[in-house]
Amino acid sequence: MKKISFILMLFFLINSMSILAQEVKKDKGVFISPKNDFYEEIKKGIEEFNKKEKKERKVFKVDFTGMNLPKSADEFTTYWHNEPISQGITGTCWSFSTTSMLESEVYRIHKEKVKLSELWTAYWEFVEKARGYVQSRGETFFGEGSQSNAVYRIIKQYGVVPLDAYNGMLPGQKFHDHSKMFDEMTKYLESVKASNAWSEETVLNTIKSILNHYIGTPPEKVTINGKDYTPKEYFSKFVKLNLDDYVEFLSLMQQPYYEKVEYEVPDNWWHNKDYYNIPLDEFMSILKKSIRNGYSICIGGDVSEAGMESKAEVAIIPTFDIPSEYIDEHSRQFRFSNKTTEDDHGIHMVGYTEKDGKDWYLIKDSGAGAHNGANKGYYFYHEDFVKLKMLSFTIHKDAVKDILAKFNK
Repeated sequence: MKKISFILMLFFLINSMSILAQEVKKDKGVFISPKNDFYEEIKKGIEEFNKKEKKERKVFKVDFTGMNLPKSADEFTTYWHNEPISQGITGTCWSFSTTSMLESEVYRIHKEKVKLSELWTAYWEFVEKARGYVQSRGETFFGEGSQSNAVYRIIKQYGVVPLDAYNGMLPGQKFHDHSKMFDEMTKYLESVKASNAWSEETVLNTIKSILNHYIGTPPEKVTINGKDYTPKEYFSKFVKLNLDDYVEFLSLMQQPYYEKVEYEVPDNWWHNKDYYNIPLDEFMSILKKSIRNGYSICIGGDVSEAGMESKAEVAIIPTFDIPSEYIDEHSRQFRFSNKTTEDDHGIHMVGYTEKDGKDWYLIKDSGAGAHNGANKGYYFYHEDFVKLKMLSFTIHKDAVKDILAKFNK
């Protein structure tokens, strides 16, 4: 009996263990978005308690009501140019405006259409700025801006590529943004200066590494119709401009007229002295004649004015600033000297019209403000605005032979 009982107990034990083994369940894991509702409620309450009341920012602008202003780019006589594109959050207007003018020049001279990379030039200009910073032991200005003739300098040294070969944006990026990139480069160069670590090779390699990370590595060659070209070959075969044919003009009293002078602004970081300084009347005469004779013009100056408003798409000089008849070389120089006129922005003049006996100029602009109105990428500049606030311009020398002759005497 005892043996039978032991066998029965053993049977039940084994059978129970088998049943338990069959009923073992394993938990599973899933990925969820963590959310702590009450913690979020605490944060919201704290933020609301600490939040400072935001005051609406207001700026003083002209009331354009009732003014006889241009309304459309269609009102202007224009010259061929590529469609306006945005420079995003960058300081590359100098490259966008000058590149646009060179594209128009290719069409004017060769009747061919090209679209060049603005960021190619900006990339190599940052490299050259860093080189200048090292060679001057931190004395040259390292900023985002530059000048039109920097584009010619860079193309001569590095060539150029079409936009579709290098657009300076990473996959999925919609707009240019150099904020983090420029901050990183600036802090790095400050550390170089602080530690006296002036190895040009090391600095340039580091700057290139930062640029490559944020705006991509520029190509060593481009392929056109199945054939490879270096950037210099692409320029010589497809752009075909003589960059020595382009000249820069200023009109400032602080330096002698009819002499080549330095443009004394921070963005002329390499202290170029090839600017032809001329009286204001001749400055304006060149613009008026050249835009009527088939030349588009790259201009630059100050755009932070009460008479400029992006929704109205116009730039004027209001009478409460200075009446038209008082705009002259003295009022212009006064504003430059007291820094109410600065070298803010580079743009491309692509057309003209007349209203009430005054010129209006069609301005192709890569800045954000130019995309707020109905004519995306354009402003309409009154000639008084150009006369008072635009400091320099770049043009083909054939348009200014008579003026250049005065410098050769």
